[in-house]
Amino acid sequence: MNLVTVLLYAFAGLAVVSALGVLLFRNVLYAAFALLLTFLGVAGLYVLAGADLLAVVQIVIYVGGVLVLLIFGIMLTGRGAGTGPVSGTHNRLVALLAAGGAFTLFVLLIFRLNAPALGWVREAEAAGRTVTGSTLADIGMNLMTTSVLPFEVAGLLLLVALIGAAYIAGKR
Repeated sequence: MNLVTVLLYAFAGLAVVSALGVLLFRNVLYAAFALLLTFLGVAGLYVLAGADLLAVVQIVIYVGGVLVLLIFGIMLTGRGAGTGPVSGTHNRLVALLAAGGAFTLFVLLIFRLNAPALGWVREAEAAGRTVTGSTLADIGMNLMTTSVLPFEVAGLLLLVALIGAAYIAGKR
């Protein structure tokens, strides 16, 4: 077993175990931190798959944006230590059967998929259109040269939204 295989199992295990933590933790703040580990595990899987851009987007957008906003909202509302929302119905058996059926279906589809036999995969390999190296440097150069104005405008809008949220939270 080589290092890539060990890392694959480690990142997959981290993603699955922390996703279970998101589902099972009663404290919302603990669930948010488990979601952080889930996002990082998925980003590690993207790196191992050769999708550098997706890994960076996963970390920047989900960890840096969505998760920080989620934790900020939990801390502002003070709902972190509660027991969470309570539903009047308890259909755990139906939910377990539905989740187990979906999981079984996905596993069967993965094992029955013959990716090299797909037509579009063979055409891309024959035409040499497969990406063998990292495209992150090219995308970064494009983002910081030709697309710098929209990038800076988006950053400025996020900064204004953050200042506005801090101002609204401080008025209480």
